[in-house]
Amino acid sequence: MDCIFCKIVQGELPSKKVYEDDHILAFHDINPIAPVHVLVIPKKHISSLMEIQPEDKELIGHLHLGLQKVAELTGVNQDGFRVVTNIGKHGQQTVFHIHYHVIGGRQLQWTM
Repeated sequence: MDCIFCKIVQGELPSKKVYEDDHILAFHDINPIAPVHVLVIPKKHISSLMEIQPEDKELIGHLHLGLQKVAELTGVNQDGFRVVTNIGKHGQQTVFHIHYHVIGGRQLQWTM
């Protein structure tokens, strides 16, 4: 498999880790759009939100709890933050391994 996020999980590519446990990994985005911009991914390869299977529900729940942990660790839990996931071509998904962006550290604007 030629997935950049799987390579990060396997330690083949470097990342600046924020949080890691047996099931998820959180690391700083290499092109941040805000003072805090962290990617949170499951270690299991799932291509996108549309590929989540019923047997993944515990993992996805764990991932969402990981989003809370990342918000706390980066300090954005107090003033607020945004969680974004991109799905498919029109959603601007560029890495086909489900991932969530935790974005904060400043007043965010809504753009379309």
